[in-house]
Amino acid sequence: MKRALLLSLLSVFVFASCSRTVTRINPSTEIDLSGRWNDTDSRKVADQMIEDLFTSDAFKKYAEKLGHKPVVVMGMIKNKTSEHIDAGNYIKKFEMVILNSGLAELVESDEFRDKLRKERAEQQDFADPATVAAWGKEQGADVMLFGEMNSETDTYNNKRVVNYQTTLFLTDIETNKRIWLGQNEIKKFVKN
Repeated sequence: MKRALLLSLLSVFVFASCSRTVTRINPSTEIDLSGRWNDTDSRKVADQMIEDLFTSDAFKKYAEKLGHKPVVVMGMIKNKTSEHIDAGNYIKKFEMVILNSGLAELVESDEFRDKLRKERAEQQDFADPATVAAWGKEQGADVMLFGEMNSETDTYNNKRVVNYQTTLFLTDIETNKRIWLGQNEIKKFVKN
């Protein structure tokens, strides 16, 4: 009897220690469990870099010369770090800040443009002629924003310092002239 009770208590203890709890939290809450790049880093860099871009004299002069809000297409941000960082998700954070700024227009990147063109082509055959999207009406981009991410890691004993650097380039599509270059760094100290 004692043995059965002891086994029951032991199994409850093991089950309880293996259970998991999940708590919903505000998405803007900053949590850094591993010290690796995370959603907070992506959001902070996107917010700061787009603010730096739009408040720069170079961007303001370019927009004034154009006479309208610059139309931006987002290019790739190459991940040259040793970590897996979802570039697509990172790029979407930049696109969201650009679109919500009201200081520039945003057109779809090549991946989505191809899907829109396919839909437009299919409409020619299958949609009511009164509702067919016309060819040749796409908004052309004035500039492309693209860049790269790098990281440097320094380790000693159970300590690690990682410096992430994002560099962005804003380039005029017609002339290939670089309009703006910006950098942002995030440095993390991780102690095990």
